[in-house]
Amino acid sequence: LREPGLNLRVVQLFRDPRAVHNSRLKARQALLRESVQVLRSRHRAEPRGSARHQQQHLLLPPGLLGGGRAPQPQHRAEFFLGGALEVICQAWLRDLLLARRAPGWLRRRYTQLRYEDLVREPRAELRRLLRFAGLTVPRALEDFVLNMTRGAAYSSDRPFLISARDAREAVHAWRERLSRQQVRQVEAACGEAMSILAYPLSGS
Repeated sequence: LREPGLNLRVVQLFRDPRAVHNSRLKARQALLRESVQVLRSRHRAEPRGSARHQQQHLLLPPGLLGGGRAPQPQHRAEFFLGGALEVICQAWLRDLLLARRAPGWLRRRYTQLRYEDLVREPRAELRRLLRFAGLTVPRALEDFVLNMTRGAAYSSDRPFLISARDAREAVHAWRERLSRQQVRQVEAACGEAMSILAYPLSGS
């Protein structure tokens, strides 16, 4: 970041963790291997016997990472996905706290973007991002981002399909698809990061 020849800028994209969890559940089989790798990365990084290592994982049943009774096969993918989301939220929180304490040279080269803001105000957010990067805003790019977020329909049946859709519907899709228990679990695991990112909890 401090290398003058690179002029590197960092844009960190965030999304409501409840929406992230909803999307990951829909693509559970495609993301199963990735979720296991995320969980293993935390398990390797934490020293055995540490308080964090011994803490009950909020989104994991007892026994998933050793000891206790293993999850039922039909729920295995969801358990791994939930545990991975907890790891992701912890990483977000570390990044957010680092950005808050960052020196000026870092703050000038780092910015955050919430998916929900991009969906609601695509042109304004695109202009903000390109100004941050020192780039102009071509009209064709404005038209493209508007088309991709204001399509005629929204389909959640095919994850990873890149197409024009009404992305505003994706912002609150989790409200209809996640159970109350799933929402509470995500909010318990991700509450600190959600607070910094100004995502209101479901009970507020």
